[in-house]
Amino acid sequence: MKRFLAPAAAVVVAATVAVWATAAGAGGSAAFTGTIHVVEHAVTDAVTNGSTEDALGNVLTFANPVYDEADAVQVGRDNGFCVRTVKGAAWECMWTTFLAAGQITVEGPYSDTSNTTLAITGGTGLYANARGWMALNYHNKQGTEYDFIFHVS
Repeated sequence: MKRFLAPAAAVVVAATVAVWATAAGAGGSAAFTGTIHVVEHAVTDAVTNGSTEDALGNVLTFANPVYDEADAVQVGRDNGFCVRTVKGAAWECMWTTFLAAGQITVEGPYSDTSNTTLAITGGTGLYANARGWMALNYHNKQGTEYDFIFHVS
């Protein structure tokens, strides 16, 4: 198992804990609201069933590292799957992003050619009961890195 809590990541964790402590100390719930921006490196993506050709019903699985907004320090990972719904154009996806303070789950479309928006369906830890939306943006032209911008409410 790879260790990913480097010194710079410890700063991210400390800031997250500070936000959590402030929310809890203010009499509110211990839940985060705000924006989280991470960069996924799609290094494990694979069609794991169905046709080797692009076909409806193919399943794409992945478990990839995620990095801070500067794309410098690994701060977590994701794990999920997508089902091909429109040949050559779209997938429907569900996944969990694991961060130091908890997990955030999303569901929605992935486009082969453009940015999309997914629904935040929940979370754990600091992100328990999370709702909102996530912008899924291409981080590079090769389609190997993606910006996940969570807008948690």
